[in-house]
Amino acid sequence: MTTTPPRTGDPELDHALAELAARTTRLEEVSRLLSETTGRGESAGGQVAVELSATGSLAALHLDPRALRLGSHGLEEAITEAFRRAEEDVARRSHDLARTAFDP
Repeated sequence: MTTTPPRTGDPELDHALAELAARTTRLEEVSRLLSETTGRGESAGGQVAVELSATGSLAALHLDPRALRLGSHGLEEAITEAFRRAEEDVARRSHDLARTAFDP
């Protein structure tokens, strides 16, 4: 975390340094939140659910017992679709969060 910058005696410079410190703190917070962001995707009527980490690693896979009735090909498609939706979700969440770092 950043700390309050020391005063220089120049009001304009002190103000600029304080703004920089505040923005740095916000960027650090957004960076932390981004690293914790997850995305979730479902398919086959919720029978298949995937959760991804911010880096795209598989964090969780849920298969409802009914999903096994889809057969191997149907299950492959359902998992792939849920994964794709989770990728879109984590990308959207990350993008929305990153935008807040630059909002006034």
